[in-house]
Amino acid sequence: MALEDAKTQIDHAFTRDDLKGPSFENVFAGAPSFLRRRYTKDLRGVDVAVTGLPFDQAVTNRPGARLGPRAVREASLLQPCDAPYGWGYDVLSEFAIADHGDMAFDYAMPSKVPAQIEAHVGGILDAGAACFAIGGDHSVTLGCLRAHAAKHGPLSVIQFDAHTDTWVDDDPARVDHGTFMYTAVKEGIVDPTRSVQIGIRTDNPDTLGFHIIDAPRVHAQTLAETAAQARAVVGDAPCYLTFDIDALDPAFAPGTGTPVWGGLASHQAAAILRGLAGIDLKGGDVVEVSPPYDHAGVTATAAAHVMTEQLCLWSWTRR
Repeated sequence: MALEDAKTQIDHAFTRDDLKGPSFENVFAGAPSFLRRRYTKDLRGVDVAVTGLPFDQAVTNRPGARLGPRAVREASLLQPCDAPYGWGYDVLSEFAIADHGDMAFDYAMPSKVPAQIEAHVGGILDAGAACFAIGGDHSVTLGCLRAHAAKHGPLSVIQFDAHTDTWVDDDPARVDHGTFMYTAVKEGIVDPTRSVQIGIRTDNPDTLGFHIIDAPRVHAQTLAETAAQARAVVGDAPCYLTFDIDALDPAFAPGTGTPVWGGLASHQAAAILRGLAGIDLKGGDVVEVSPPYDHAGVTATAAAHVMTEQLCLWSWTRR
């Protein structure tokens, strides 16, 4: 069946007539939507919308994450012909997932972008779909958090990252990928006492009360222990998961703006994500993929898998 479908399927992002099921379109051909899901702005009947937030004007070092959504979509094309490994079910067949495309914005007005992201994500949530975003630099998460908190109330956060992103910033006009979490806590939309940051390996004197499982600790204990600790912190609170690709060591994710050695390996991230099954995940993102600094698409490939794992986490409690 798969071989016969591969002979006839093309541009499945536009030509598929349903929102569920695998795709056997040739990996190297056709329009690259995320996991070959249908591109659509019509969210009727959609359980989950994946959207791109191609903004990278808040970086402190290397730019290029504006190209991340496109690269992650292309990297995802290896996955939609099979059920995600290790979950025991096929999220693509059981849930209606759509690619909502990218958010439009004026690149010359960066100060307006956080509010536009909040409105964009809020519109998806108001339509009844869950929202998972592909960045973009990590500043895009602030608008996502605001939109989710407006719907679900203050959030717990699970943040995979090399940096805490809680550097002090009391200027509301600034847009910065290293201070957005400070802003989120000060606005009361994130509860740091029920949030956890995994993979941290840069110094920041003010962590605002976040529970931190730094990279050396992840390496020193079992991955099941790390996942269990994160689940214990979050409990049954509504949760948002943000994955900065620099949580991975540069050996596994060279294409990012602020790489830091000593990070997580791909297999560690995969095991921890799967070990989080059962959390009340409301939404999430993967950010900071910078294709100009990538090699052989390895960073984008990792990010595509991270996003797929998030979709599996979301659906785990809704099957």
